[in-house]
Amino acid sequence: MENTASPNDGLSGRSVDSSAIAASGTGADSLAYSFATSYAGVVAFIAVASEGNFAKAGDRLGIGRSAVSRSVQKLEDQLGTRLFLRTTRSTSLTREGERFYENCHTGVKHIVQALDDMRELREGPPAGHLRVNATAGFGRKIVAPLLKGFRTAYPDISVELLLDDGPTDFTGNRIDVSFRDGRMEDSQVIAKQIVPMQMLLCAAPSYIATHSMPAEIDDLARHCCINFRLPSGRLYDWEFKVNGLARKFTPQSMLSFNDADLILQAVLEGQGIAQMAGYQVIEYLRQGTLVPCLPHYAPDDRGHYLCYLSRQHLPGRIRVFIDYMTAQIRALDLLSVDNYLLKG
Repeated sequence: MENTASPNDGLSGRSVDSSAIAASGTGADSLAYSFATSYAGVVAFIAVASEGNFAKAGDRLGIGRSAVSRSVQKLEDQLGTRLFLRTTRSTSLTREGERFYENCHTGVKHIVQALDDMRELREGPPAGHLRVNATAGFGRKIVAPLLKGFRTAYPDISVELLLDDGPTDFTGNRIDVSFRDGRMEDSQVIAKQIVPMQMLLCAAPSYIATHSMPAEIDDLARHCCINFRLPSGRLYDWEFKVNGLARKFTPQSMLSFNDADLILQAVLEGQGIAQMAGYQVIEYLRQGTLVPCLPHYAPDDRGHYLCYLSRQHLPGRIRVFIDYMTAQIRALDLLSVDNYLLKG
């Protein structure tokens, strides 16, 4: 669900003409004038902040650019604060504007959620648009193949899937649901673990035949290791659990990628050894085209999570998507990789 005003979210339409409300000097009239100015100004302000300029904000609200500008100007006058830095080429928030946006946005979002919830109850089956974010590997291999079944079950819900290994910007990118891997430390989101995430060191049989199987973590220093470059730019640290304690190992390598599928392909070709997520390698382990290495040192404190911003007034389209994906992903039996973790 979008977190900003839109043509069908109850905040669009003609702007409130605050000049039509006479401020005759009485307390009641002054209050009415103040509210009318604030309401129109806040709606216009949120739209401009979300869209990035006044013209797009006007299109979003169904009014002219000049009307948006007047509403924002009245709000700035009322607050005695400049909210936007405006040039002929760009519009950006001032520091005061950023603070005001953060304070206002939560309230507007809750109003929109309540309106959407009531509309869905009145109009029937879940409908609307879902904007979903997922890490590239998990999104491509797990989430995307399940969308056909979801669309069949809920034909009135459209889905946009965005693959990104970086942190999820729920507000800025208007993300409804995000699939995240690893450990969840962000207390600002609701994180529901779907299944544990198992990291497993793997190699092709041809590689092991040439280079032998590592017996201990320190043996990896003599192997051809393939690294993963994180969105932050640093290399991913291989993680292990030794005698109940976490141990990290950053291998030296002549080959690294910023895409998990490319790492998997290189390992399948016998170019080296790499630590990969269980969902990536389980079918190859079953086929025998990959073999596990040091499975008794595999870490066990990660997970695949389904994340969203709030449980309150959760729209039906988001609720059914969460339920559907949770059930379908758990049914994939990704945990059968445990059979390989017990070996060695």
